Amino acid sequence: MREKQDTIYRDIPELRIVERDDAHSIKSFVLRGTRLKPFQIEAVRAYYNDYVIPYTGKVTDFDAIFANGKPLVIEIGFGMGVATGLIARDRSQYNYLAIEVFLSGFTKLLDKVGKENLTNVRLMRFDAVAVLSQMVADGSVSGFHIFFPDPWPKKRQHKRRLIQAPFAQLLAQKLAPGGYIYAVTDWQEYAEQMLAVFDATFGLVNPHGGFAPPVAWRPETRFEQKGREKEHPINEVWVEKQR
Repeated sequence: MREKQDTIYRDIPELRIVERDDAHSIKSFVLRGTRLKPFQIEAVRAYYNDYVIPYTGKVTDFDAIFANGKPLVIEIGFGMGVATGLIARDRSQYNYLAIEVFLSGFTKLLDKVGKENLTNVRLMRFDAVAVLSQMVADGSVSGFHIFFPDPWPKKRQHKRRLIQAPFAQLLAQKLAPGGYIYAVTDWQEYAEQMLAVFDATFGLVNPHGGFAPPVAWRPETRFEQKGREKEHPINEVWVEKQR
């Protein structure tokens, strides 16, 4: 099986690369080895060319890629992709660019998207900061989804958290007027940090003045269920770019 997995790297070398060679910023992820199941390997072979966008470092015309005139929502760190697939199916009035560096979840969502022919979804396996900085035009995104990012709970790890001032400003820069950022976490202290960071980000407003009420169209995932089983509060944060 390892030999079969290695052949997809040989055939698609870019699949191995998830960050720029000159990247100097602190990463919010740490990659680990992944052993793919046969269906995941076959998903790469069958659907990669149709649904995956490679990193180019150049501003990309996503309207041309989707060719359907729908607004763009970007999900950062989609995990196993369960919520992504359900949202894309049920809220088909949007296009979705789903970004994830972890290969297991990436290939599972690719399998789902390909088998269900979810033409309003494209995937990228690359560092989201580089993708947003280099490939996404300013003012072009209608929404960002960031569901249960790694909380990096130890104090010395907090510098690795995704939601920090520079990243929040980058999101605001890419949002169209009236666009939203929707973030959810089961880590209370991180949720409070999110509120504080977004509140201090120029151009963003919080219509709720604090945590948002649950959004009905976001499905509950197994990860969220585990958080509830541990009696972790599920906090939702919704902010918008000023019109």
